Amino acid sequence: MPPLHRLGRASRLSAAMLFAAAFPLSLHAQQRTTPQQFFGHDIGADYELPNYTKLHQWFATVARESDRVSLDTIGFSEEGRPQIMAIVTSPENHKKLARYKEISNKLARAENVDSAAAAAMAKEGKVIFWIDGGLHATEVLGAQQLMETLWQLSSRTDDETLRILNDVVILMAHANPDGMELVTNWYMKEPDKLKRTTATIPRLYEKYAGHDNNRDSYMNALAETRNMSQQLFVEWHPQIMYNHHQTGPTGTIMAAPPYRDPANFWFHPAMITGLDLVGAALNHRFVLEHKPGLTFRAGSNYSTWWNGGLRTTGYYHNQIGILTETIGNPTPMRVALVPERQVRSAGLPMPIEPQVWHFRQSIDYSVSANYAFLDLASRYRETFLFNRWVMGQDQIKAGGKDNWTISPKRVAAMVEKITKDRGTEATEVRAGGPRGGGQAPNVGSSVVNDRYMAELKKPENRDPRAYVLSASQNDFPTATKFVRALQYSGIDVHKATSSFSANGKQFPAGSWVIKTDQAFRSHVLDMFEPQDHPNDFRYPGGPPIPPYDNAGWTLAYQMGIQFDRVLDGLTGPFEKINGITTMPAGTVAKGKAGYFIHASVNDAATVANRLAKVNVKASRIPTEFKDGSNTWPVGSWFIPAGGAADKVIAKAATDLGVNFAAANSKPSAAQPVQPLRIGLIDRYGGNMPSGWTRLILEKFEFGYTTVYPQELDAGNLKAKYDVLVFTDGMFSEAGAGRGFGGSPDTTLIPAEYRKELGRVSAEKSVPSLKAFVEAGGRIVAIGSSIGLGKAMGLPIENYMAEANGRAYAGEKYYIPGSVLEVKLDTSATVAAGMAPRPAIMFDNSPVMKLGADAAAKGVKPLAVFDNGAPLLSGWAWGQALLKDGVAMAEANMGKGTMWLFGPEILFRSQSHGTYKLFLNALDGGFKRPSKAMQ
Repeated sequence: MPPLHRLGRASRLSAAMLFAAAFPLSLHAQQRTTPQQFFGHDIGADYELPNYTKLHQWFATVARESDRVSLDTIGFSEEGRPQIMAIVTSPENHKKLARYKEISNKLARAENVDSAAAAAMAKEGKVIFWIDGGLHATEVLGAQQLMETLWQLSSRTDDETLRILNDVVILMAHANPDGMELVTNWYMKEPDKLKRTTATIPRLYEKYAGHDNNRDSYMNALAETRNMSQQLFVEWHPQIMYNHHQTGPTGTIMAAPPYRDPANFWFHPAMITGLDLVGAALNHRFVLEHKPGLTFRAGSNYSTWWNGGLRTTGYYHNQIGILTETIGNPTPMRVALVPERQVRSAGLPMPIEPQVWHFRQSIDYSVSANYAFLDLASRYRETFLFNRWVMGQDQIKAGGKDNWTISPKRVAAMVEKITKDRGTEATEVRAGGPRGGGQAPNVGSSVVNDRYMAELKKPENRDPRAYVLSASQNDFPTATKFVRALQYSGIDVHKATSSFSANGKQFPAGSWVIKTDQAFRSHVLDMFEPQDHPNDFRYPGGPPIPPYDNAGWTLAYQMGIQFDRVLDGLTGPFEKINGITTMPAGTVAKGKAGYFIHASVNDAATVANRLAKVNVKASRIPTEFKDGSNTWPVGSWFIPAGGAADKVIAKAATDLGVNFAAANSKPSAAQPVQPLRIGLIDRYGGNMPSGWTRLILEKFEFGYTTVYPQELDAGNLKAKYDVLVFTDGMFSEAGAGRGFGGSPDTTLIPAEYRKELGRVSAEKSVPSLKAFVEAGGRIVAIGSSIGLGKAMGLPIENYMAEANGRAYAGEKYYIPGSVLEVKLDTSATVAAGMAPRPAIMFDNSPVMKLGADAAAKGVKPLAVFDNGAPLLSGWAWGQALLKDGVAMAEANMGKGTMWLFGPEILFRSQSHGTYKLFLNALDGGFKRPSKAMQ
């Protein structure tokens, strides 16, 4: 299979040096352009922000003038800008970069490398150290510190710098070129320096994800993420990576490692101790440099539980990932007074007094932090290199034998059994977290201990040694998309060259096999297995401590793929895939009438959109249909044979992997899919769920129009749109959305953007939307936006509330981002192709209570929580309260329909398993005939 498509090394270097040719210099060997000369001011000067174009020019200038620096283009951004990475090390090391990359790769992969060979390579090699900046573009410090650090590393001649350059290869990458260009240009466009701001940018600072671009590192849906994953997990394998962010906790300057509990159970324990090590180096240096205001552990809300961020995904690859969050802005600010943070503590060794704070001070803190970590890497060069091999070896060995990963639920079950055996009544165990309160008793004798440990280590609870994704599953293209996400993250994947058996089942050739005896085993397990987040409360009986991001995210569940867990060793006719696999070609069988596609295939929608462009209409089958010996389920697709259709199908089978079965008779009641006029609701500044939805619509090749609230308020919507999509955050019962963005001061916004201002409101927007639906329009509402149903007069209330209507307190009910299970009404056409009990992404999502007159008013439930334990992955405190709540509903109003999806069915471009609900709703479902077709 071909490798990831990227620029060749020579092309990448020439692209990165583009600006060097555009700005030739005639300099003596010793002469250097200073930041002051290049920018006209020092980096970090008040009220000044160079943009990405200028950063690129600066990197190229430094690379041309310094033999310590070379420049690489690691790919291109979503808007087409080159994403650059400077490689900084001594001139001597530059001559051997290929060898140092090879050593880093071999030690990280740890395959076929014994201890002696690893020690020899550690002695020869150099620490690979990644520093990035600019990921969150309004956090402007990250990119600016990159420019200053590059200058200092390339120009300083002190002993520490020279030692670092000798021992370390530093990769300095910009994480979001498009965002920096947008934000800095927006800030600098204001001629009055005192009015400059980054707070009112008109759109998301990453084309599709905005702030969520730091939530993509296991999915790899964004171009910038894929570019960086290639460097982090495929090419360079840094032993340490440093992800700069803003802003520090109020009353401090910087939040730093080590981080608070909980730590994830899947990754190597050396990640925890490694963070202690790097954190100590930073904290100690800041104290001795008299840099107060650094806090860690409980001083901030950052933990090591979640996978998916730029620094956290590395933990599952045995890579020490550092995050700092630092205050600072080119517009001077004040350090706030927080009284309790004036007292020294173990997590805040040197408090800082309230004061005016300048951007250059933040630059200095960031550079000191870079040097603290680089100094440590230099001093412990061989140790960091060798330890990477040790961790990889440990993971390979764990994947080749029986192994158990102990989690809170398993311990809680053991405690319950101990309590029961002692003859006392078992109560709900609120232990399992660092602040959960309550502890298991000391059991007693070693014999008894062994008995209970055997209970904890039941054979069926072993970690899998392999996972198999059968090529026979109907939506194999989605399973392959899951595999590609793993491969972007450096995971080894095998493909069956012929049929084989596992777990007493037969699997066909072409099936995917992912073994866990590999160095990045933690990431494999984390993508397939449920997360068991501990109960984490501020004090016993107190409110929950919110996780930094999600509590559960199991990607295999979210994507709805079918897989088998193999607990014993697995061998077979498997070939290892190199690089990123292409989509396996689908089969094409042409019948007398045309073709069928199974209802469960997501990319059938893409095929239909391609057909529409050549004036061929695909159709949906509204009831089960028999064609000879084959039976096609509701929602399956029929495509008539013909020259134009045949060409589209041949291409779709190749690049989408869709299987086309022969249709020998045409379903008489098949309903043609009509071209759609889709309106995607957004707001000024951009709504992240709307941005992700744009990406999804484009991936499935839908056309759409972005619609802002003022257009909704103006009415006459049915003349322009067939379906309107409201994502989470675009409406709530209170009328204000959740998430980033909002309605800024109109006077601060240039005239060309003012048509995008406003919010979706009950007063102005809802009457127009109700008229739209009653005239035959369709609304797809997701997350908080299902509040539109109640606003339009539907008999819907909040199910998760006390008798007085007040929402449950967190002490009683709290479900942060987690994967739950619902019971779906598969008789509804909008559920065509779905499993009856799908996994859904739930983030304290709205749950509905339908009124007694709901059916009479055209409202029916689509999905309900039919039991009190729907949690599949994550944390669901008080989940029993969900029982009988309605997660999704369909409402017929006049000639139109509303679909209300409480869960995040399109979550961050990850929840492919619930995409069909969205895709079917776009089509409007389809009408069921009164009689079955034959």
